[in-house]
Amino acid sequence: MPRRPSSREIALEDERQLKRQQDFRAAADAVAAALTAFPEVEKIALFGSAARPLLREVPRFQPYRRFGIELLHECQDVDLAVWLSRTDRLHDLGRARSQAVSRLHARTGSGVAHHQLDVFLLACEDGRYLGRLCCFAICPKQKPECLVPGCGATPFLRQHEGFRLFSDALAGGNACVLFDRHAGIRALAAELEPQPAAGTA
Repeated sequence: MPRRPSSREIALEDERQLKRQQDFRAAADAVAAALTAFPEVEKIALFGSAARPLLREVPRFQPYRRFGIELLHECQDVDLAVWLSRTDRLHDLGRARSQAVSRLHARTGSGVAHHQLDVFLLACEDGRYLGRLCCFAICPKQKPECLVPGCGATPFLRQHEGFRLFSDALAGGNACVLFDRHAGIRALAAELEPQPAAGTA
């Protein structure tokens, strides 16, 4: 029968989750900085679990699940929302994302892959969700993902069947604006509160 994790092991696992979130936030900052060089990028926001204090939950992996032990939430990826005024240079945006993540890894050893950083694209004029920035180097790539209706109609604009970006995902405390060209906002995800939300420990 599996052994119940010790208090020290639980604390170390929590530290690992906080470090993972900080690595993801550093990747968000690196990619945001690269994308702001494109004048069509009007606004960038970090959302999802990388943007918020981590809550406690029983994880999907053993032995913590078996014993019902709560840990800090495990961040799986980085979600960036990017508002664009035009979509004819998505290949260049995708290359900038990949280069930013590669430079971050070379500088810090942070193990965040470019496919772990999802860029959700929105039209700046009305906030309409357009699709995601494709990770492939060519479009179409002749992969099953490319067969989703509408995928690649605008080159390097990826579609996911049945996916909807709900408006509350970017509302209130769910998102943090890292860049707003017109409002003059520049912020760092790395400076967000790293500790779990009050009352969740």
